Amino acid sequence: MIAVTARAHTNIALIKYWGKADAALMLPANSSVSLTLDQFYTDTRVAFSPQLTADTFSLDGVLQTGAAVAKVSRFLDHVRDMADMDLRAQVQSVNHVPTAAGLASSASAYAAMALAASRAAGLQLDHPALTRLARRGSGSASRSIDGGCVIWHRGIDDESSFAEPIAVNPALDLRMIAIVINHHAKKVSSRAGMAETVATSPFFPAWAQTAEANSQEMVAALAGDDFKLVGELAERSALMMHATTLAANPPFTYFQPGTLAALQLVQTMRAQGLPAYTTIDAGPNVKVLTTAEYVDAVADQLARHLDNPITICAPGPAARVLQEETVDD
Repeated sequence: MIAVTARAHTNIALIKYWGKADAALMLPANSSVSLTLDQFYTDTRVAFSPQLTADTFSLDGVLQTGAAVAKVSRFLDHVRDMADMDLRAQVQSVNHVPTAAGLASSASAYAAMALAASRAAGLQLDHPALTRLARRGSGSASRSIDGGCVIWHRGIDDESSFAEPIAVNPALDLRMIAIVINHHAKKVSSRAGMAETVATSPFFPAWAQTAEANSQEMVAALAGDDFKLVGELAERSALMMHATTLAANPPFTYFQPGTLAALQLVQTMRAQGLPAYTTIDAGPNVKVLTTAEYVDAVADQLARHLDNPITICAPGPAARVLQEETVDD
């Protein structure tokens, strides 16, 4: 048997995915568009072995139990079905990104696991199939198989819901600055938050319809040379997504005071002539979209006015295998 270690980078959605059309297949209610980041990633090693009687999973050196292991096992079941085998696996993951804090750790985690597990099981999946496999672990993980900007197509079934890279005009030269408002795990998981929103928010149908249209608009905007349009679409998508949670029953929000302070600061900076736009996933942390030309000036203003760690990110690479090693059966 072989053990495979793979690395995948996080991605931040410019047009958000929020809500499932099919929870069993992890089909989204709308297409989404993202930017893969170079500074945040997950390394995952997977080794199947006949000596194991159950799957094991460690995260950042800590052996996991209960629900965390069960979720990984359910994902590995898809790999086992595809490979027509029933061996258990040892999974070891290291997150170079705060876990479950709205910085897309699940995206990088399951993209890395999809690549490592499929290769360790002897599979050589084509690109669409690999993105579909990653999707079964975490919807946004389908987008972390690729670098740069990516679209995850909504689709209508397992075959048609996949991700692929999209063209970006080199003149845009995008950069994203991550502001860590709170690095702790969020109280409402993305999966639970989505389910509650879909079930109870009267805003959700309008959100899904608008987000689908915005995804196509964003693809066109990225291929062009209009950063203002890219930024406006991204910021509006994020705020619309969070509006659906405020309308859920009971209402909930991922925003914290620091989130609002960062939003207001970026709006002020933009009014003063700096091209910068915010986006926020399911968590309190704010990401600021700008360009290489202005990223240092934007970062300087953020550091001057906010007492929060910031990380400047460029477009990141596609998921890749770091190591393959032979292990004893």
